[in-house]
Amino acid sequence: MTNYSPNSLSEFLAPNSIAIIGASSEPTKRGYQALKALQRDEFQGKVFPIHPREASILNLPTYKSVMDVVADIDLALICTPAKTLPDILLQCGQKKIKGVVILGAGFSEGGESGSKLELEVVSIAKKYNIRIIGPNTSGIFNLHKNMDLVGYTDLQPGGLGVLSQSGNMALTLITEGALNGHVGFSTYVGVGNQSDINFSEYLEYFSRDPNTKVPILYVEGFKDGRRFLDVARKTTQKKPVVIYKAGRTSAGQKSASSHTGALAGSFDLTVGVLRQAGITVVRDADKILPIAETLSLSPPTKGDRIAVLADGGGHATIATDALVEAGLTIAKLNASTRENLAAILPSAASLINPVDVAGGSDSNPGVLADCADILLGDTHIDAVLMVGLFGGYSIRFSPTLKEAELKASERIGTLVNKHNKPIIIQSLYTPMKTEPLERVRELGVPVYASVETAAQCLTALVEYSHSKTRNARSLPRTSDTQMPNSNNIASTALAGGRSSLFEFEALELLKAYEINISTYSVVRSQLDIPAAASRFGEQAVAMKIVSKDILHKSDAGGVMLNVTGKADMRDNYNRVIANAQRFNPDAEIEGVLIAPMASSGVEVIIGVIQDPVFGPVMMFGLGGVFVEILKDVVFRAIPLSNADAEEMLGEINSAKVLQGERGNPPIDRAGLIDLMMKLSTLVQAHPGISEIDLNPIIVRENGYSVVDARIILSTPQNGALKKGSVRGKSVVCKT
Repeated sequence: MTNYSPNSLSEFLAPNSIAIIGASSEPTKRGYQALKALQRDEFQGKVFPIHPREASILNLPTYKSVMDVVADIDLALICTPAKTLPDILLQCGQKKIKGVVILGAGFSEGGESGSKLELEVVSIAKKYNIRIIGPNTSGIFNLHKNMDLVGYTDLQPGGLGVLSQSGNMALTLITEGALNGHVGFSTYVGVGNQSDINFSEYLEYFSRDPNTKVPILYVEGFKDGRRFLDVARKTTQKKPVVIYKAGRTSAGQKSASSHTGALAGSFDLTVGVLRQAGITVVRDADKILPIAETLSLSPPTKGDRIAVLADGGGHATIATDALVEAGLTIAKLNASTRENLAAILPSAASLINPVDVAGGSDSNPGVLADCADILLGDTHIDAVLMVGLFGGYSIRFSPTLKEAELKASERIGTLVNKHNKPIIIQSLYTPMKTEPLERVRELGVPVYASVETAAQCLTALVEYSHSKTRNARSLPRTSDTQMPNSNNIASTALAGGRSSLFEFEALELLKAYEINISTYSVVRSQLDIPAAASRFGEQAVAMKIVSKDILHKSDAGGVMLNVTGKADMRDNYNRVIANAQRFNPDAEIEGVLIAPMASSGVEVIIGVIQDPVFGPVMMFGLGGVFVEILKDVVFRAIPLSNADAEEMLGEINSAKVLQGERGNPPIDRAGLIDLMMKLSTLVQAHPGISEIDLNPIIVRENGYSVVDARIILSTPQNGALKKGSVRGKSVVCKT
C-alpha cells in the first residue's frame, strides 16, 4: 500500500479540480450525469471533461486526454470500461493526479481475470503514488464542496459521513435522510473493492474532517481489521462511529479444533471487538440513521438513569419497558423534583418515574416544557425521553394551541444547553412533520415516531458515553515479554511433529505466566501408579488420556472422574488406555494425567482464537459441557484492558450467575480478571498459538481451578488460522 498522510486524502476527497474521464453527451451515462451534477450544484472548482472526439459537453470544452489539461488535477472520475484502466492510469500518473474514482466493474469481484487486472491497476497506481477509490464503486460526494459524483439530488449538507460497500444501502440512507432526517451529510464514499484505500484510512480521514460529526459505515468485510480497530479506538475518543455489519450468520465457517474456534462466529466476534473500540454497532438497518443523528445532536450522558415524561399511560409503559429491556435504569426522582412537579400537575398525575402528566398539558402544552426542565435539573437523572402527543396538540385538541406548542418547542430546544443533558422526543405526529416538531428539530432535539426507535437511540447514546469514558481511562495492557523457558514448551511440541501441546505442557505454559494451576502427575505405565497414589492419598482425582492424536478426550472415553486410592487408580488407568486405543488404534499415547477433582463453583470458559481479520481475540462465557449449546459467550480483541475484562463478565446473558444467585456467593471477579489479563499477556508473547481453550474453569468465591487446558499451535498440519479476509464475514480458515 502506498505511503500516505491521512490528511492527503482530503486533496481528492475535497478536491479543487476534477477530470471526468469518459465524459458523455448521453444523459443515461455516468460521464454525463457527473458533469450535470457538478454544474447543478455549482461546484466551485475546475472541471475538465475528457473525451477523445467531442469538442464540448454541456457547454464545457473537452480534452482528448488528461495530458492535454494544462492545470493541475486533484481527482479523476473514470467512467470507462475496466479494460481501459491500465492505459488511463499511466496517463493519470504522468499527470500527477492525486486520486482516482474507478466506477467500473469487472475486477476482483468478477473472477481470476478481473483479479489480475485489478492487481495491474494497483501496481501502476502505486508506481505513480495515485490513490484509488474502488474499483466497482458507486462514487463519492462532498456536499461541503458542492461535489456530487454519484448522481443524487436534493442533498442537504450536514455532519454525517458515509462509507458503504453497497450502493443500494447508501441510497437507502441518503433517501431516508432527505425524507425524514434531522441532519445532512458531509462526505460519502462507496469503498468498492478496497483495492487501495480501505476502511481504516477512510475512517482516519473522517476523524480529522471538521465537517463530519459522525461517520456511518456499512461493512461487509474488513481487509485489515486490526488496523481498523486501532484507528477506531482513537476516533471514538473524538466523535461517535456507527457501523452496520452485514453477514450475521456463520454460514461457510470451517470447523475448528476447539470450543473457542467453533463458537467464533463472524458476527458476534465482530460486534464484540468493534464495541471494544468504542464503536456503536447497529443491528437494525432502519435504526442506522436515527442513531447516528442522535449521536451527532446530543451531548454525552453521565450515566444511564433515564426519566420518562409522558402525556398518556400507554406510551409511558411502552417506553419504560423498552428502556429496561435495553439495560437502562429508570431513575428514582429526588423529593424536590416530585414536589416541583406536583405544583404544576393535576392530582391524578403520576409523580414517580415514568411521569404521566394525566391531562395536565391538554390545554397548555407548555406544561411539558416545564416538566422537562424540572426533570433535567434533577441530579439523579442523566437524560429525558418524552413520549406521546407533543407536536400535535393543535390537531388533537384545538387549533388555538399551535402558538403555545411552538413556544414550548422553543423552550424545549434550550433545555439541552441549559442542563447539558440530552432529551429525545417520541411523537405519534412525527410523520406529519407538524410545525412545532419541525421547530424543535431545528433546535437540535431528536424526534422520532416510534417509541422503540427513540429508546434505541437513547441506549446508543448512553453506551457511547460509557465507552468513551472507559477507553479514555483504561488502555490495553500490551506486552510481548516471554517468561523464561516458556517458548521451549512450544518448540518441543513442534519439533516432535505435534500440532498441539499435551495438557501438562499447556498447564506448565500457564504456570509460567503465573496463572494458578493444580498439582498434577503424568503416569506413563502401571509402575508410576504407586508414586501418584502416594502423592494424592485418598483425595478424589480425575484421570485423562494424554495423546497428540486425541484432542477431545471425553469423546474417546479418555476421562475418568472421582477416582480414589491406588487400586482405583490402577483400574481406571487400564480403562482409560483401553478406551483410547479402541477410539483410535493408531493413536500415540503419552500417558495419563492425574489431577485433583476441583471443588464446586461456577463453570466458565476462557478461550483465544487467531481471527483471520482481527488477529488474537479472547472469548469468555459460561463453560462446561453445554458451552456450544448455550453459546453464551462474548469476545474482545487482545491486548485486553482491565475494563475490557470487567465488561466481558457483565455482558454475557447469564451475568447474574457470576454475582451469586439463590444463596450462592458471588464469584472471585478480581481473580478471574487477573487470569484473563495474564492470558492476554501470554498470547501476545506467543503469536504461534492458534487456539486456547480453558474449559471448564471452576470459579469460586475465593479463587479458581483450571480443570482442562488445550492449546493448539500454528502449523500447516493442524489447519492453523491464516491471515486473510472473506468479503462479508470473518471466518475460520483451514489450510
